[in-house]
Amino acid sequence: MTTPFPTVRSRLIADSDIDRVAAFLAKGFKRRSREYWLRALERLAKHPTPASFPRFGYLMEIDGLPIGVILLIFSTVQNGSSCTVRCNVSSWYVEPTYRAHATLLISQALRKKDITYVNISPAWHVQRIVEAQGFSRYSNGQFVTFPALFPWTGDDVTVLGAGTRPDVAFEPFEWDILLAHADYGCTSFWVTTTERAYPFVFLPRIVKRCFPCAQLIYCRGIEDLVRFSKPIGRFLLSRGKPLLLIDANGPIPGLPGKYVEGAAPKYYRGPEPPRLGDLAYTEAAMFGL
Repeated sequence: MTTPFPTVRSRLIADSDIDRVAAFLAKGFKRRSREYWLRALERLAKHPTPASFPRFGYLMEIDGLPIGVILLIFSTVQNGSSCTVRCNVSSWYVEPTYRAHATLLISQALRKKDITYVNISPAWHVQRIVEAQGFSRYSNGQFVTFPALFPWTGDDVTVLGAGTRPDVAFEPFEWDILLAHADYGCTSFWVTTTERAYPFVFLPRIVKRCFPCAQLIYCRGIEDLVRFSKPIGRFLLSRGKPLLLIDANGPIPGLPGKYVEGAAPKYYRGPEPPRLGDLAYTEAAMFGL
């Protein structure tokens, strides 16, 4: 008599899988609690996922028992009047015994050829695997700056909270970004001039367990951050976040600070690289780092 090999199956994560997926991820990522993953999955459940795309990601199982999970955050990215779909590949874990089947999970997750996938937090020992999967770097490091100390000779501006509707021109979809990310715990606000409101979203962080800072999650363009660096820096300093972290590929012209090569590299795969300064609706904001 021979014992048949168990069948490995990969399928979409359903609402009924939430509890055991959270427990499975807590087992795989030991620094994150089950409550952390339950909150992440709850936010995915409420996220405006584009039609026909997975809401949570994929679950790999044998005889009904989970052996692998990959979370996917599909979002609509608007640029002017055009819209594209982006997917943040997140939280990929397969039980060590079944790592040979991991390609089944990742190939299913990456099978759509017409959208851009991003991986924004690969551990250093995973980066070669990510590159072997066809990903390329679009951000090689981070720029660190302390903008509250800089002299200010720019426009007369006002800083408004995310919940305030500006009385100057603004993009409605960017107001949605500010409100959604404020709910995630980010610091979201407008910097307004007499002509336009400029949106900014920062993720409060503690680096190396002792340095309070704010990581840029969203702005219209890095040039806007440079232009309004002084009022942005003072606003964040008043909230206990003196340092800013900005994804970059070198020093940022017009912004004094230090560029750290190799810090938090970010990858993409697909038709076009994401722009720097846009991590909206990614795991950084939705799950927390």
